[in-house]
Amino acid sequence: MAEEAEDNKPAEGAEAAPAPAPEAAPPLEPIVKKKKIDGDHAGAHGGAWKIALADMMTAMMAFFLLMWLLNATTEEQRSGISDFFDPSPQVSQSTSGAGGMLGGLSMSTQGAQSTDLKNQMPNPVQQLPTKSKKMGEPDLEKIERERLEKEVERREEEEFKDVKKKIEQAIQNNPDLKELMKNVVVDMTPEGLRIQIVDQEGAAMFATGSADMYDKTRKLMEMVAGVIKTMPNQVSVRGHTDGAQYSGARNYSNWELSSDRANSSRMALTGGGLPASRIANVVGKADTDHFIKDKPLDARNRRISIILLHDKMTKAPGANASSGKGGGSAAPEKPDPGYKATPGAVQFP
Repeated sequence: MAEEAEDNKPAEGAEAAPAPAPEAAPPLEPIVKKKKIDGDHAGAHGGAWKIALADMMTAMMAFFLLMWLLNATTEEQRSGISDFFDPSPQVSQSTSGAGGMLGGLSMSTQGAQSTDLKNQMPNPVQQLPTKSKKMGEPDLEKIERERLEKEVERREEEEFKDVKKKIEQAIQNNPDLKELMKNVVVDMTPEGLRIQIVDQEGAAMFATGSADMYDKTRKLMEMVAGVIKTMPNQVSVRGHTDGAQYSGARNYSNWELSSDRANSSRMALTGGGLPASRIANVVGKADTDHFIKDKPLDARNRRISIILLHDKMTKAPGANASSGKGGGSAAPEKPDPGYKATPGAVQFP
């Protein structure tokens, strides 16, 4: 054994053999540790709860919509809806009407020939709309009527001014009537346009104490008729005298004289083309309405007044607005015509 060991020793002077290289270590693998956690903490932050909330809100919306529909419908409507969705073959479950299939509904609660049918039928008189005005509310109908009346008056004022100009121009352009310019007075009154043919000292329109007018007066009347006949307004003809008492025939006074002169003027106007239907009244006022108030005997108090009356003086208020259709209200009182009835009998020549 000792010999074998010696044999295995390298000889002196010989180089020792290199030692074998150690083998390379295998690469290290990552170590994964799995840890089990009780409960799903991450799941609480997911979106499943949103779906559940949306379903609940949809159900609540449907519930409130159903409650609103039930409150907004009548018993018959709910019954009809119930019959529509009823899976059974029965058409109607209502016992009213004739009953059975296609029985329908009646106006009464029980049976098709119930005696209380007439009590449930609507009364056409009660169904008519009625106008009610609360306290403090403006009367629109009255406001509209007043507005129309003011508009009519405004237009009449403009037309009356035009008539006044035409009369003055006609007198100026007529040589036979130009000298009578001082005998004509045209002005506006609350009743309408007043055309007065006035006596002057030494220039009377009628013969003294008579209803016979002079030729110049008749021509003047016919000229006035030619101008005012184009207007639709009614005409009032009034006679006036001065304060001197008439001393002619018995039972004949200033009342009769003024009435006769007014009637003669009416005939002259109609002879000049004014339609007779336009004459509203012919009035004798004697010496009750002087032109010169403080001088009863002044010649200018003897005159004839021809008045183009406002529509409101001859028509009921609101007649233009209603156009004759009626407003369902009683006719208002007629305005004061501004004259009094002639006392006693009137004798015309």
